[in-house]
Amino acid sequence: MQISVIGCGYLGAVHAACMAELGHDVVGIDVDAAKVASLSAGRAPFHEPGFEEILARNIDAGRLRFSTDYADLADAQVHFIGVGTPQVPGGYAADLQYVDAAVDSVIPYLKAHPDGPTLVVGKSTVPVGTAAALAKRIAAAGDGVHLIWNPEFLREGFAVQDTIAPDRIVYGVPADESAARASQAVLDAVFADLLERDIPRLVTDYATAELVKVAANSFLATKISFINAMAELCEATGADVTELAEAIGFDDRIGKKFLRAGVGFGGGCLPKDIRAFMARAGELGVDQALTFLREVDAINDRRRDHAVELARRAAGGTFLGKKVAVLGAAFKPDSDDMRNSPALDIANTIAGQGAEVVITDPAAGPKLAELRPDMTVAEDAHAAAAGADVVMLLTEWRQFRDLDPVALKAAVRTPWIVDGRNALDPAAWRAAGWTYSGIGRP
Repeated sequence: MQISVIGCGYLGAVHAACMAELGHDVVGIDVDAAKVASLSAGRAPFHEPGFEEILARNIDAGRLRFSTDYADLADAQVHFIGVGTPQVPGGYAADLQYVDAAVDSVIPYLKAHPDGPTLVVGKSTVPVGTAAALAKRIAAAGDGVHLIWNPEFLREGFAVQDTIAPDRIVYGVPADESAARASQAVLDAVFADLLERDIPRLVTDYATAELVKVAANSFLATKISFINAMAELCEATGADVTELAEAIGFDDRIGKKFLRAGVGFGGGCLPKDIRAFMARAGELGVDQALTFLREVDAINDRRRDHAVELARRAAGGTFLGKKVAVLGAAFKPDSDDMRNSPALDIANTIAGQGAEVVITDPAAGPKLAELRPDMTVAEDAHAAAAGADVVMLLTEWRQFRDLDPVALKAAVRTPWIVDGRNALDPAAWRAAGWTYSGIGRP
């Protein structure tokens, strides 16, 4: 099928390449000429395992191209909207200007298709009620043009896998039954390879489809903040949060995933999605239903402050004249995304309180050095730790989890490590002569 993907950031570029990988003829549209040039040359503008390989493979095969000209999508039957919905400046609500601009730009090219209806397929995370409003604008383009909301569930570091082999596919379809059936048939053809593998497909109304992503992210954020709240209690009582998490995780109603205490969540999705969810609940007059998310957000922020205090204690009560090595800048491993990164936030706070901070990250390091010339970025953990009074592990890259504590001790001035992700073996580091501080661990 001929497909367009509007917006070639993280979501859109991965989706475009993966649709081409499934055999479709895909054009990606973006207003950023530099981004389009990079993608057209087969160069990924962000770090995502496996993405650059399928990008280059499908460009070479002629199934994938990128453009800044909306006229290049005129022949497509299916148009995916994959633009960002950041927080509005100074508020919690989602900024829909990029979604609105994408829809306005595609409407002049929408027309009935000989093989069934033409679809606009929303993938961006939007406040509930957005799809219904957009559907009215799209319907005005003419008969045989419909909107489906098909939320994305990408995890950074696993985005290719999550697109080609998702754990579920959700369609939010029009209320009109004939339009819903015809639209569903077209999108089923797009995802035919996935559906043949018995990946679950759920067909809902617009509002339910819009809520799925934000509800899922809110649940995950709540689970992370819950175990971090338990870490606060463990530190007050001498209990071990890692053992507590393991014990409650055996209950299959709870499960072990996302029960690792640490410096909290960050990135471009969870923080802004739960805040936009709260803002939308307020607009709908049901803000009390989501007041618990305010505490989820507050617990998350407190963990960053706590990590700073652990480092201050390790530094002897003051950062003045002390060197702190920070391992990690991205908000999670296998990504170079530093949006709302706990690691970078903690590093900035410590530097602002007088420490000499040296930071290293396998993927985000070069980008950080370019964006923040005021920060000292080292090539690797050993270079960052040279002469350090405190070492902080804040992004659990495998390179950092696998560090040899004996070898690293030879580089530092004071062997004290703050494990902000509870990713290291305390016994091994203590045996090597380190003072080990974890989150919610004795």
